Amino acid sequence: MKHTSNRRVGVVVAVLSGLALTAATSTAAHADDHTDTRPDVIAHRGSSGMAPENTAAAIDLAIDQHADFVEIDVQRTKDGTLVNFHDCTMERTTNIEEIYPGRPRYRVSDFTWTELRRLDAGSWFHPDHTGERLITVDHVISRIDHTRTGLLAEISPCGHYTDIATDLAENLRNKPRYLRRALAREQLAVQSFQTDDARQFHTHLPHIPIGLLDADRPTDTELTELSTWADQVNPQHTVTDQALVDRIHQLGMDTNVWTVNEPGTMREMAALGVDGIITDYPQSLTQP
Repeated sequence: MKHTSNRRVGVVVAVLSGLALTAATSTAAHADDHTDTRPDVIAHRGSSGMAPENTAAAIDLAIDQHADFVEIDVQRTKDGTLVNFHDCTMERTTNIEEIYPGRPRYRVSDFTWTELRRLDAGSWFHPDHTGERLITVDHVISRIDHTRTGLLAEISPCGHYTDIATDLAENLRNKPRYLRRALAREQLAVQSFQTDDARQFHTHLPHIPIGLLDADRPTDTELTELSTWADQVNPQHTVTDQALVDRIHQLGMDTNVWTVNEPGTMREMAALGVDGIITDYPQSLTQP
């Protein structure tokens, strides 16, 4: 199922836990698209240039700024709760060393959700955000559900996790009503830097669009192989040019570039015909 641009028309039917899900998908070629050429605006960790990343404040601000998607990062606590957090350790954006001094490690997976709920995840950004808490994936979904803003969930590449792609698939599988709405509106996709995680998620929920993140320019061999099962190739904007965008589209995939914060680069990427722009400042693209 191809995703991100709301510019293709078609229908795919998937069965999830015995429930038939009908979702609008895209099948027409990019060359035939003439109705909407604006890239999707994807708020990187929420509106993270204006609020502390991956908090409710950043998610809510992205919604208020009319972002098409919020991009989040999925990690797992010691007791199995899926949490929205980016770094492999928590010192940079929380007061975890103050609350739990002397711990041997400060990874999300070393703490229970009850422990993590005590952390301040906002004061590092600005005193006005003192007291902002970490939030779960479920909390993110509850905030965007019934809005025009969709979800792009990144499976954490932190190497100490196993089966986190399966856990995310199970979490989404247990939300059939949300899935039905999100897929029908083309408001859900998953991405990963790790090919194994992306394929594992795709095996569990093949009807949810799956993308591969890449900091380097993918080779044509890699693109051709990915086109047999992936829906998106999402490269760093610094390695993206017209030839790469055209080749990804030729192979039937979409492309979201990251992380684009300069207005000039935003215009450059839009001119290339990318399907989405991942940015810390979604208002730069959504507001006149």
